[in-house]
Amino acid sequence: MFARMNIVGQTCFNHFFSTPKICTVLSKRFMSAKLIDGHKLAREIKDEVKFEIEKLLKAGKRSPALCVVQVGDDPASKTYIKSKIKACQYTGIESSSVHLPEKIQETELLNVIRDLNKDDFVDGILVQLPVPRHITERRVCNTVDPSKDVDGFNVINVGRFCSDQMTFIPATPAGIMEMLRRTGIETFGKNAVVCGRSKNVGMPIAMLLHADGIYETKAGDATTTICHRYTPPDQLTIFTKTADIIVSATGIPKLITADMIKEGATIIDVGINRIKDEGTGRTKIVGDVDFEDVAKKAGFITPVPGGVGPMTVAMLTKNTLMAYKKEFKFE
Repeated sequence: MFARMNIVGQTCFNHFFSTPKICTVLSKRFMSAKLIDGHKLAREIKDEVKFEIEKLLKAGKRSPALCVVQVGDDPASKTYIKSKIKACQYTGIESSSVHLPEKIQETELLNVIRDLNKDDFVDGILVQLPVPRHITERRVCNTVDPSKDVDGFNVINVGRFCSDQMTFIPATPAGIMEMLRRTGIETFGKNAVVCGRSKNVGMPIAMLLHADGIYETKAGDATTTICHRYTPPDQLTIFTKTADIIVSATGIPKLITADMIKEGATIIDVGINRIKDEGTGRTKIVGDVDFEDVAKKAGFITPVPGGVGPMTVAMLTKNTLMAYKKEFKFE
């Protein structure tokens, strides 16, 4: 039933470009739910990263370094890269970018990545997705050295993550779990529903919610259901009505409505959709959740924009610091 999602990198980073004032306005206008302020939580994380980097510099060590590779001139990709560079500047991470032409051959791109793998002064490598259609995305992700794979997309990192070993976890699901923890939202023994099964958001957040918390990933121990575009609408409602936590990452406006949730549920909206504002005629950004009505019934809710997006960027800086510190051993 779900429309195909855009690349998750496109979906998530748009949240970053909103002001904290939006959160205040929303909370005053129509909310009984507690708003989870992604900007505030993201600033906490970035401040922690910044503090650690300042200690490194005082000890005479160099800053962590992130290199972002962009293929082509997609305007959205430029915007996302700008947000990442801004976060790096704030935390003290050295950032650089490699801009390659749209028509570059796959072998040339892979060689650029291999050169970065060998560069001892590059700690983290991020290839901005999507790549042009003539390039195989999975091959690109797997070429990034897993010890520098701050996106967590290399199959080795995916495998380690799925077997409850500490590794680089994709920034958006990692950010969602950090949101839940820092807000004090219990996951142990709770019912969770994840709408969307993308490899970069839906699958990893479902893994983090359901896996055993005694292992390295410190997962959520929730009973987790994944719904997707082939889940019948009536069945989706059955699942969401029993959920203590709902994470929606589908790219479908108003997929989750007030009649689909139970009182006090936690709603995490990862969706990013551009629609026409009927009042102004301008384009506005909304999530997957019918925010105004759902906020009257939920216990906690994330806004769009200003919710998950800032957390995604913050967790990228945290992953880069971990790459610098070589916290994970790949043998």
